[in-house]
Amino acid sequence: MAEIRPFRALHYNRARIHDLGSVVTQPYDKISTEMQARYYASSPYNLVRVIRGQVHADDNPQNNVYVRASKCFRDWIDDDILLTDPNPAIYPYDQEYEVPGRPGTKKVRRGFIAVCRLEDYSARVVHPHEQTLSAPKTDRLELLKVTRAHFGQIFVLYSDPAGLVESLVAERIPDQPWGQVTDEYQTLHTVWRITEREAINKIVAAMAEKQLVIADGHHRYETALAYRDYCRSRAASDEAAERVMMTFVRMETEGLTILPTHRLVHGLPAFDWSDFLLQARSIFEVEELPAEGEVNGWASLFLESLARAGLRGPAFGAYAGRGKLALLRLRGDYDLESALNDLPSTLRRLDVILLHRLALEQILRIDPQAVREERNLTYHREFRGAAAAIARGEAQLCLLLNPTPVQAVRDNALAGLTLPQKSTDFYPKLLTGLATYWLDNPK
Repeated sequence: MAEIRPFRALHYNRARIHDLGSVVTQPYDKISTEMQARYYASSPYNLVRVIRGQVHADDNPQNNVYVRASKCFRDWIDDDILLTDPNPAIYPYDQEYEVPGRPGTKKVRRGFIAVCRLEDYSARVVHPHEQTLSAPKTDRLELLKVTRAHFGQIFVLYSDPAGLVESLVAERIPDQPWGQVTDEYQTLHTVWRITEREAINKIVAAMAEKQLVIADGHHRYETALAYRDYCRSRAASDEAAERVMMTFVRMETEGLTILPTHRLVHGLPAFDWSDFLLQARSIFEVEELPAEGEVNGWASLFLESLARAGLRGPAFGAYAGRGKLALLRLRGDYDLESALNDLPSTLRRLDVILLHRLALEQILRIDPQAVREERNLTYHREFRGAAAAIARGEAQLCLLLNPTPVQAVRDNALAGLTLPQKSTDFYPKLLTGLATYWLDNPK
């Protein structure tokens, strides 16, 4: 089912680039304006110049961000800044990190990088778990057309309770890493190379019957599908375009961490905290809590309360600044089955579903199309950052979530059911630039 292969990765020339940390980046959709400026300053060869080039006021079809990205990429190849691996390989990839909000809690997430044949979702080999937005896919498709390279990795999960695949990979990991770097979040990323044909064949065979769930990179996967179809439409055989680069991680590993993604509501013509709570009480038990003084003084305690409430049933938080803070728990007498009778039971009690269907749509009157177009909604991983946005007047309300359990991600994805966009935040992110799948790689 999952047809994976080794590939010859395009990578930075270690003889020319001595500090790998100066050229790799977080995934393009996680790069803020401040991060982009920092990446630009860190090295003239930082990959941000290709994946998130700067837009100029005088851009035109002959000189725009995509043309400049393509020229930059080709120049680096011609100048041996980027080199092609001499042999096809599978690349074991470990990430050692501290769990955010839990000082001293260390985890290691183990995976491996390979290429995988693209499959339409209808084939039920690769399963999405989130809905996507159109704008990022359009941008990525234009970049893919001019560079013919997949710079970012698609993070997929596969089920292997016995850990057979992980063991096969671990047995063949060389003593010396192929690449190692610590990122700005103090995550240690280590990559090795496995080139032995026998070892690769065993890993490929063990993955052949696996179903894959996209954890991170839905937009990148759907962009790859669109580019595959674009190439097919041109009636030219392009086997390289039939595949995409992925990092494969065992679903049962203890190294997985999912963080919540909080919702910031803005642009409502009229928002009143008291009215919001009044309407919420018809659905939720509402507990108003103290939130005086600096956010750092009470945020951790509130998030702990939210986590405890989530163990007993659906719950989320609401914060509107100036001491307006509440914990919302689904009422025991609320007829959820009737209210969400269009949804299967596996979705009906998920916090993120209730937040979207009941809080956003029913109470705040934000329709799904507005959510898809991000007209009234933005997303923030850190509550303190979201609170700061409210203090600056950039948002009217923050709705706070607990993490979506990985079991819910798996079960719904395999059943063909998707969650709202930004329902999960798998941490840490896979670095961009450690390995690139270049479709025009010389054979």
